[in-house]
Amino acid sequence: MSDLVTGEAVVLDLQTAKLPSRALAIVLDLLIEFAALFVSTLVLSIALSGLDSAALAATMLGMTVFFLVAVPVMIETLSRGRSVGKAALGLRVVRTDGGPVRFRHSLVRGLAGFFELIAITGAPAVITSTLNADGKRLGDIFAGTVVVRERTPAGAGAAGPLPPVHPQLLHDMGRELVAMDLSAVPEPLWLAIRQLLVRVGQLDPGVSFRMAAGLAEDLAARIGNPIPPGLHPAAYLGAVLTERQRREWMRAQQRFMAAAPVQAPAPHPAVAQAPTADGRPHRVLGVPAAHAHAPVPTPPVAAPAPVPTPAAPAAPSFVKPSQPTPPAPDAGFAPPA
Repeated sequence: MSDLVTGEAVVLDLQTAKLPSRALAIVLDLLIEFAALFVSTLVLSIALSGLDSAALAATMLGMTVFFLVAVPVMIETLSRGRSVGKAALGLRVVRTDGGPVRFRHSLVRGLAGFFELIAITGAPAVITSTLNADGKRLGDIFAGTVVVRERTPAGAGAAGPLPPVHPQLLHDMGRELVAMDLSAVPEPLWLAIRQLLVRVGQLDPGVSFRMAAGLAEDLAARIGNPIPPGLHPAAYLGAVLTERQRREWMRAQQRFMAAAPVQAPAPHPAVAQAPTADGRPHRVLGVPAAHAHAPVPTPPVAAPAPVPTPAAPAAPSFVKPSQPTPPAPDAGFAPPA
């Protein structure tokens, strides 16, 4: 077993491929490549029989480089580290951090493999793979890769069937989660738990169970709450991590509410406040809300027209008649005396 450590500090307990299985996979790949090269060379030699010897030699060299270097690199890149021989034996090439290989890794492995496996008849690869703890050859050392097993023997590291979880167990654990003290758990442990839960479906069941059990024991020892019997370690880790995230969300909400300024309600769109001449606000109808605090211009007021003063009444004049008025001439009617 090889402990491959990812960039997130998660240990991937994977089984590396040793010399016998790797040698058999390489032999299968070389047989297919040489068979394709022989058939292609035979066809080209018949089709290009009119070429001179120099052109024919250049063509044969190009065909050799294509089938022994370019084709393995393309197959390994497109299949994410699985050639025909490795797929037949359940092997895969991965990076030393457990990630899939890229074109640059396959290119380095292909160029180094052409010299150590074909040009020098594989002697350096056998010696290096025998001495290396992970069974790496020179191409793996230069490219930063390792060959691991994808198919493990049946029952190797299997966790076995788990008993069903009783609903009462989940209910009791939910009440205990609220009272847990999570302050003693360091941040690297939380990070390892999150990364394991993200990749638990991508790992072998036995490997994921062992990793989850180790992290769950460490977490239970720090918070003082043992793992309930019959509960999968990954489920225990997920429940505790969910409780921590809930507490962080509640604290974030409280900090946001405490820091948020209290804003006064906006005035009605049809009613705005405008200052008067003495500085006191009064309500003005028909003013948009966007201009609530803008001074409202006062329309000009025309000067009042002067009111004519009534003339004083003339004093009555009393004229004393100097002599009585003579009677009217007789018209046949005389007033009574």
